[in-house]
Amino acid sequence: MRVQHRMNYEINRQLQRDSGLSLADYHVLTALSNAPGRKLQVTDLAALIGWERSRLSHHLRRMCERGLTKRTQSEDDGRATDAALSSEGLYARVAAAPGHAALVRKLFFEPLPEELVGPFTAALEYIQASLNLTA
Repeated sequence: MRVQHRMNYEINRQLQRDSGLSLADYHVLTALSNAPGRKLQVTDLAALIGWERSRLSHHLRRMCERGLTKRTQSEDDGRATDAALSSEGLYARVAAAPGHAALVRKLFFEPLPEELVGPFTAALEYIQASLNLTA
């Protein structure tokens, strides 16, 4: 947990300093940028990024006010709300990505000796697959 908290702290700090985005913003923007049509129902987005729906709704409101996302009535289910990536949000995510990726490489992979990268990657993939089974 200490590693996770420290990584989140360092990544959040770098994103805010270099792009004005928080790590939370980046999670939302990345999920939406990878979604079909760059939009998802809010409930699906919350599940995808592992947040409570209420937390996401509050965060989306702030992101909408900043022009990064949009909220609309779902075309698939009139009772649901879709979150969509705005052009400003896409631009912000694309602009932030190189610095974010460089920091993740520096903090997460560069400290590992080369002979540990393969087994560590395999272990993380195994854990991810196990987590997907419980979802």
